[in-house]
Amino acid sequence: MKSNIQDTVLNKQFFGEDFTWGVSTAAVQIEGAHDADGKGESVWDIFTQKKGKIKGGHHHRTATDFYNRYQDDIDLIKQLNIPNFRFSIAWSRILPTGTGEVNQAGIDYYNRVIDYCLAQGIQPWLTLYHWDLPHALELKGGWTNRAVIDWFSNYVTICATAFGDRVKHWMVMNEPSVFTGAGYFLGIHAPGRKGLKNFLPAIHHATLSIAAGGKILRKALPDAEIGTTYSCSYIEPYSDKQKDIIAATRVDALLNRLFIEPVLGLGYPAELTPVLKGMDKYILPGDLDNVKFDFDFIGLQNYTREIVKHSFFTPYIHASLVKAEKRNVPITAMGWEVYPASIYHILKKYNQYPQIKKIYLTESGAAFKDELVEDEVNDPQRVEYLQQYLQEVLKAKNEGCKVSGYFIWTLTDNFEWAEGYHPRFGIIYVDFETLQRTVKASGLWYANLLR
Repeated sequence: MKSNIQDTVLNKQFFGEDFTWGVSTAAVQIEGAHDADGKGESVWDIFTQKKGKIKGGHHHRTATDFYNRYQDDIDLIKQLNIPNFRFSIAWSRILPTGTGEVNQAGIDYYNRVIDYCLAQGIQPWLTLYHWDLPHALELKGGWTNRAVIDWFSNYVTICATAFGDRVKHWMVMNEPSVFTGAGYFLGIHAPGRKGLKNFLPAIHHATLSIAAGGKILRKALPDAEIGTTYSCSYIEPYSDKQKDIIAATRVDALLNRLFIEPVLGLGYPAELTPVLKGMDKYILPGDLDNVKFDFDFIGLQNYTREIVKHSFFTPYIHASLVKAEKRNVPITAMGWEVYPASIYHILKKYNQYPQIKKIYLTESGAAFKDELVEDEVNDPQRVEYLQQYLQEVLKAKNEGCKVSGYFIWTLTDNFEWAEGYHPRFGIIYVDFETLQRTVKASGLWYANLLR
């Protein structure tokens, strides 16, 4: 198949020889084999069984069957000239009940994936936690239980011992603001909890666990590159009215500052978000020192911007998002605005933290309504999206931002959490009836860029 997308003016050489290029995935979204080889239940195994939680009644029990097809998919990564593959470890494959006896079959599986990556000349980048808490731990309170710090530390230690001899790049957690906000406040993601009584302790325990995980990896693997990832959206006020400006500042604190600043030693941004003061009862003496860790890199994950206005009736934050559909702007299949400058502004924002040594863009991509026609998938919107966002990354880099890599989200179309299989983010199309893979035009464009 030949791409009918014109060659981009972008050249990877513009980014420098040491710029890192890759593609990202997550275990829940691709692996399937939900109960294979001793794997325990995760919170997503339980959540997807609840009526009305996942669009279309979809579930991830098969997903894209990466568990059984990992060699074929890694072969495709190699064919597309992608040198780095980010994937996550499913905690409940390693420890079926979250603690206790290790499941050797789970260790063996990830060893096979790691070894096959290396055999194909692809560097594995491991994410230790991508939202799939073992269900047995959720029954004990999950992220609301301070004991989760010890549970997570034990899990990290096991993974460092099992895989650290070959894996040189580690991410402790993926997007804590999402799994705490959507899972422990809004209830729209697993485990489906709601309210501040769940959200506030989950925030603090996740932050403590991020630092604890980083310290364990640093001690066990002194030569490894250790980071963690954060979702971030560029926030702008709806108008120049003071109320809208304050509302936007408050939302920015919750979405972009809440988890990164404690790790950097700056504490929680409670000055404009009084609701965060409710965390005080969960913060024990010494905690604000223990949440600090000097990561080698920070992974940023940006897809869009958000426009925020004052909202008297929105509890706690008195702010609301103005949906992209109502603003007459181009949008993706997720309803997110296509706004390439967002990634530039995010890079400039985080570059202002002197404590951050290096930034990788560990997720960036878009979902569109792709169709397979005569064994081809032409997705010019995604190609244009990637080109424009990368131009903004290059602009930020040329202005001195310490950005050192870019990972596309995602390799294959997959299970997109509460949205099921409807949004297609992949650069490889998946027929979810047959699981047949077809490289999209965007995949060929990326291969050409990286050639």
